[in-house]
Amino acid sequence: MKPIAELDRQRGAALFMVLIILVAMAWFALSGFRISGQHLQIVGNDQARVQAEAAAQRAIEQTLSSDAFAKDPGAVAAVPIHTDIDGDGHDDFVAMLTPAPKCFRVRPIKTSEFPMPLSDGDKKCLVSTDSNDQYDEHPGGASPSGNSYCASSEWNVSATVTDTQSGASVALGQGVAIRVKKSDAMSFCK
Repeated sequence: MKPIAELDRQRGAALFMVLIILVAMAWFALSGFRISGQHLQIVGNDQARVQAEAAAQRAIEQTLSSDAFAKDPGAVAAVPIHTDIDGDGHDDFVAMLTPAPKCFRVRPIKTSEFPMPLSDGDKKCLVSTDSNDQYDEHPGGASPSGNSYCASSEWNVSATVTDTQSGASVALGQGVAIRVKKSDAMSFCK
């Protein structure tokens, strides 16, 4: 049989080991909470970035789909576009087309490039505004040179979106070709 003093020391060592294990478990639990909080923050930041990119894409598409864009692109692009993602009635993102959309190329569209039969949208490219608005569905009939009255204009369009709550900003650029009247294209694409 062991003396009593030796048994007391062993009980103290067991208590000390249990305390060390409890401290280690508490440290692991706190680390788990901290890491999960960081992951939640990363996912939230990524979600905000994706929403901002979607707002920028929406602003570009809304601007380009405006009928006024072909006539005065600078004025249409100067209007900020507000987006409410969560439907609470408050704007979450504000998009500006900055820098202003820039046309870098205009190419006349040949009448032979239109598929037959002509769609209503294609017919307006073959109608002369200085005649009696007659159109000819045969290639080369719109003008003596074989060009239609429309042109393909190519643009660089960029949108910068700002998150109204955090102030974070995202920029998105896109190239696009738009069919417009040749006279409109020549006025804004120089």
